[in-house]
Amino acid sequence: MKARLLDATEWADPRAPFIALWTDAAYAYALLQPAELLATPLIDGGYPALSPRAPGAAWFERLAHNLNGATAIGAIDTRPAVEQLRAPDGAGTWPEFAAAAGEGVHQVAMGPVFGTITEPAHYRFSVLGEQVLKLEIRHGYAHRGILALIRGKSPRLAARFAARISGDATVAHSLAFAHAAEAALGVQPPPRAQALRGVMAELERIANHARDLGEIAGLAGGAVLQTRLGAQREAFCAAAYAAFGHRLMMDLVIPGGVAEDLRSGGAAAIGAALAGLEVALPALNRMFCGAGLENRLAGTGVIPHALAAAYAPGGFVGRACGQRADARQRPGYPPYAGLAVNVPVAAGGDAAARVRVRLAELAESTRLIRLLLRDLPEGTIAVAPPPESGEGLGVAESFRGPVWTWLSVASGTIADVFIADASALHWPLLEQAAAGALADFPLIEKSIGASCAGVDF
Repeated sequence: MKARLLDATEWADPRAPFIALWTDAAYAYALLQPAELLATPLIDGGYPALSPRAPGAAWFERLAHNLNGATAIGAIDTRPAVEQLRAPDGAGTWPEFAAAAGEGVHQVAMGPVFGTITEPAHYRFSVLGEQVLKLEIRHGYAHRGILALIRGKSPRLAARFAARISGDATVAHSLAFAHAAEAALGVQPPPRAQALRGVMAELERIANHARDLGEIAGLAGGAVLQTRLGAQREAFCAAAYAAFGHRLMMDLVIPGGVAEDLRSGGAAAIGAALAGLEVALPALNRMFCGAGLENRLAGTGVIPHALAAAYAPGGFVGRACGQRADARQRPGYPPYAGLAVNVPVAAGGDAAARVRVRLAELAESTRLIRLLLRDLPEGTIAVAPPPESGEGLGVAESFRGPVWTWLSVASGTIADVFIADASALHWPLLEQAAAGALADFPLIEKSIGASCAGVDF
């Protein structure tokens, strides 16, 4: 997919919702919804910033400066995106955090190292008593250089790195990467592989929603509900193992198809997990919508509709604010074209609305998996990508929202790559939604569910 070349004036006035931005040695690229790729030349290493009109571009502009040295002229935020850009001897300035103005305001720091397996991030709260006035979040403490590791490899070899961008969305990132490689090389995966990819993606969606909903319930005081949802997640991880040989289905989606066919007994294992969820869902909905949990979630972590419109976040975060974007529908990709995907939405913009959307997505993913398994085509599961040249753009709808991959391939070797996780547009919304009681923050954070790894690649 070739980018449409714009001059500086056209570039600086995006007319569609922003998705991602990156640079190479000669150009800055911007991806807009639903799948429009734009480019403008770098002049003396700089390009006009998009962040004044599209605030979601701010983190991408910061990352482009850290990784490639390109400067977004007029950017609204010039802080580093990768915090570990320090000399081996430790020289360099530590990040500064400006407190909110006012008498009696003090700062509370959390992270970046936690006492659990929590991903590294630094949270700096400006508080007045127990009231959060401002939150500033810093990432980049676990930057892994995945883009550099992908360059110079064949798509098949590089797929393993894409699968590890964010482990809980490994199928989605693998699928976006495969779509990009296939678009660049002119490859069409077999129909059976496309259907199996859909089954894997929906299994991943259910398992992650069940995990997060359980943790939300636990933070809100619903220990019984947390236990029930934990059991549901385990049932689907076990079903994935029975069906495909890996609980998270990592490294199963590859350019050209899938690496593993549905195993003997796999369909039955998935069917049993789906049946268990269908039986449990009415009770789970009643328990979440009961007076205690509903009151705890309602009005907590509100994202105003105007802010959601400015950032255009994907996934349940955007859908809880009335937005209907879903990459399975638009721009769309196999095997969803004939499945009439239903995209649940809510209007509250709070933790309760995000929970309602997730619960509805559990039921919809159950329906989609049943359809895909019922009509599963026969045939091969993969074709070999040819050593051709080209550019490709790929997308997949993860449980958090759309993940994107852009690839430039030269004679079968990846020359350049960029990957965008849905979390990049969720973290700045968490900063805004955190206003309220400090004790509510863990619940707000989990209800939005952004990934540190998704922005620390």
